[in-house]
Amino acid sequence: MKRVKKPVFFVVVVLIAALVYTALFGVYGQNGDFKTTFIKGAEDIRWGIDIRGGVEATFSPAGGIQATSDELESAKSIIETRMVSTNITDYELYTDAANNRIIVRFPWKSEEMDFDPEAAIEELASTALLTFREGMEYETMEPGSDGEMVYKTPSGVTAETVILEGTDVTKASLGYQQDSTTGQQDPVVMLEFSEEGKQKFAEATERLQGQTISIWMDDVMISFPTVNSVITDGSAIIQGSFTTEEARALAMRIQAGALPFALETSNFNSLAPTLGAQALDAMTMAGLIAFLLIAVLMILVFRLPGVVAVISLAGQMGICFAAISGFFPTFHSFTMTLPGIAGLILSIGIGVDANVLTASRVREELKNGKTLDGALQGGFHSSFWAIFDGNLTTAIVAVMLMGVFGPSNILSAIFGQSTTGSIFSFGFTLLVGIIANFIMGVFATRLMTMSLAGFKSLHKKWLFGGARGE
Repeated sequence: MKRVKKPVFFVVVVLIAALVYTALFGVYGQNGDFKTTFIKGAEDIRWGIDIRGGVEATFSPAGGIQATSDELESAKSIIETRMVSTNITDYELYTDAANNRIIVRFPWKSEEMDFDPEAAIEELASTALLTFREGMEYETMEPGSDGEMVYKTPSGVTAETVILEGTDVTKASLGYQQDSTTGQQDPVVMLEFSEEGKQKFAEATERLQGQTISIWMDDVMISFPTVNSVITDGSAIIQGSFTTEEARALAMRIQAGALPFALETSNFNSLAPTLGAQALDAMTMAGLIAFLLIAVLMILVFRLPGVVAVISLAGQMGICFAAISGFFPTFHSFTMTLPGIAGLILSIGIGVDANVLTASRVREELKNGKTLDGALQGGFHSSFWAIFDGNLTTAIVAVMLMGVFGPSNILSAIFGQSTTGSIFSFGFTLLVGIIANFIMGVFATRLMTMSLAGFKSLHKKWLFGGARGE
């Protein structure tokens, strides 16, 4: 068996301790009267409506305008884009064309303590700013809910050069164009411009042939087509490897930026949590007690591997909290709902099972008369594939839940947005827990166990599950 150096155990323990502490408590600073966040902690988690409550708002076209169903769907798309861009997954959002309105329910932000519904909905009700800009320079990027990168905040030439605004677009719609190679009808986005927009776009396409004109909604880049030819007739086509749904969604976003009306809030109110903070405190206490009982049981039954298992489980929880709170700069704080907590608890059980399986296999190898080094090597090897198979099948289910029930998908119309967010939350925490289990329950556990076995005082079979005195 390949030896692991003795200090590795202490290095891994220090790293896990640092991760758990920062993931739970964060790292903050004080600049005068303002609090500066360097690393987000558990207090930055955005809790779902069921735990902390939230806001219900009704939006209507301003000025008494009677909007069409397509226009309401376009406005809905913008509101949804804004919520998803801040990783709000526990929401309900739907249009009521008969009454000329859009209804939305979403949870409070983690830092909101005064529960002011009017302030909470202001960012959603503000008119979306659609711009066409030169190039595609941006300041930041992060993974979106569909796994694709989201580019934010224009910079450089892109920030300085605005070619068109939403008011220059008179119409954006789904269309089809025949592919000259395959003969198939490919989905495209068809644009029509006003007279002023026609002149602006003609000048820009002549100047930027072969280059990119990016399309931005507020500070988020939603498309970046390349200029293939000069366009002077006041219409344009955005081509790409679109599905019909993707092309329709892009057209709706562009059309929403060019709406002839603004949205006004006709009604808003606070939503009481169905679970409540007291229940959350009770669950937290129950979780701590359960973890302590598991730790004691693991140490009593498996001895030294039990100690290692407890440390790796703590590391697994640290990674889970980090992924949920916004610890990593590329991720926002995740909306944690009751189903999300269920996914987290299930992932802990999977982590315990992985460590129990490894320790049991090592014990079996020792009972078969192998040396300690041979038992460790055989136990790790035989348990790895069992852990891998079990976790892989669960991860596939979690990915399917996130993909099928994530924001803006084909089944939202069937199951509804509230169901969508809850199931997505469960899938997310479950997937994060499985990934953390591989990192901690498999690799970190192996490193720490093999490092401890290198100490002469600990190189005894009975400490690893063998008979006493061995």
